[in-house]
Amino acid sequence: MGRGAIKEEESDGKRKTWRWPLATLVVVFLAVAVSSRTASNVGFFFTDRNSCSCSLQGTGKYKGMVEDCCCDYETVDNLNSEVLNPLLQDLVTTPFFRYFKVKLWCDCPFWPDDGMCRLRDCSVCECPENEFSEPFKRPLPSDDLKCQEGKPQAAVDRTIDNRAFRGWVETKNPWTHDDDDTDSGEMTYVNLQLNPERYTGYTGPSARRIWDSLYSENCPKYSSGETCPEKKVLYKLISGLHSSISMHIAADYLLDESSNQWGQNMDLMYDRILRHPDRVRNMYFTYLFVLRAVTKATAYLEQAEYDTGNHAEDLKTQSLIKQLLYSPKLQTACPVPFDEVKLWQGQSGPELKQQIQKQFRNISALMDCVGCEKCRLWGKLQVQGLGTALKILFSVRNQETGDGDHQTLQLQRNEVIALVNLLNRLSESVKMVHDMGPDVERLMEDQIAKVSSAKPGTGRLRRIWDLAVSSW
Repeated sequence: MGRGAIKEEESDGKRKTWRWPLATLVVVFLAVAVSSRTASNVGFFFTDRNSCSCSLQGTGKYKGMVEDCCCDYETVDNLNSEVLNPLLQDLVTTPFFRYFKVKLWCDCPFWPDDGMCRLRDCSVCECPENEFSEPFKRPLPSDDLKCQEGKPQAAVDRTIDNRAFRGWVETKNPWTHDDDDTDSGEMTYVNLQLNPERYTGYTGPSARRIWDSLYSENCPKYSSGETCPEKKVLYKLISGLHSSISMHIAADYLLDESSNQWGQNMDLMYDRILRHPDRVRNMYFTYLFVLRAVTKATAYLEQAEYDTGNHAEDLKTQSLIKQLLYSPKLQTACPVPFDEVKLWQGQSGPELKQQIQKQFRNISALMDCVGCEKCRLWGKLQVQGLGTALKILFSVRNQETGDGDHQTLQLQRNEVIALVNLLNRLSESVKMVHDMGPDVERLMEDQIAKVSSAKPGTGRLRRIWDLAVSSW
């Protein structure tokens, strides 16, 4: 009820009676709202999800089985902390997995790009000419300010090892809007280690429009009583990816632009992820979904050539891949993280699959509309990684059961790079939730409790209080 309505319907005496508790409630609301405003680029990473709301099962906050998966939360946390995360952290730093081929120039298929990057950390830097061997010296697109959309510091660093990427072929993915069929002059190679996923300052209507369009137009809606898993899977995957992205922004946030101080934004981490258990659960779901894709592709990934010309590093990469694929703890505790066989069954299965496939292709195409170059880089990489997981699980014939499409698995080099890097990002997010989540929740809930008490606080909380009281 608005302030005008209160004035019209209540006497002065009633206003005085209700003024104090109403102001207290507003303080709690504003404490959360102000926390949200501390992140100017959050519009890109979170929007209202009412259009795709869902009701998740479970006896506790993060207890029991992860919904629609084959592992429980405790097992996932232990496996991730002890086995998977350490392996993935090493794997993504190897020469093979640290470089990603991507088209960064602006070509939004849905609307003219009008985003703005406020920070130089938003875009990608060109690498020096002498960093490239002859095959990489083909002209790249000029530095178009409309595309760069920010200060020079916002550029993605394109430094690359000139011996990377040998012997892989290009192949289509029916789940994604691919860049790789474009002229090679439109593609560039990015060192992911020099361009971490973090806060960029990307904000405004352009940023919000990405996720608004993604959820409202491409996320299948389902009611809380929906029992068809096919109608739930895409929303849960995108929600889980969305939550993971937000965790990385909150964990590597520009706290003070004037002094270039970076650190953890606890308010943001709580407000955007931790106070929403469904978002955390969807992140666990997405992690297990992608992990299942990796384990299902074991035979292919084990035999793939990870040749960059650096023999010692390539041997290390092969060793780490085998350790990941054949981890005794993983095979014992969670051999099948997600059971994909149960999907697309029944008469409507093929039609549902085509519908979700089309929706995901639109989602991957939307990444070209992201106005921040570095956001676009990580958006395209992680959506391609998720599209690769969908391809492995649902577009390849299962040699054991005979289910799936009648084709053998064939992956692009870029797909494997995206898949493993996505798994690592999800692994990091799950670990942060497990390691930091309880302490952050207690801290923020204590702060909110203090603000909602009868005694005004000082500093930032005092300003919130004063704002609330003055508004009433």
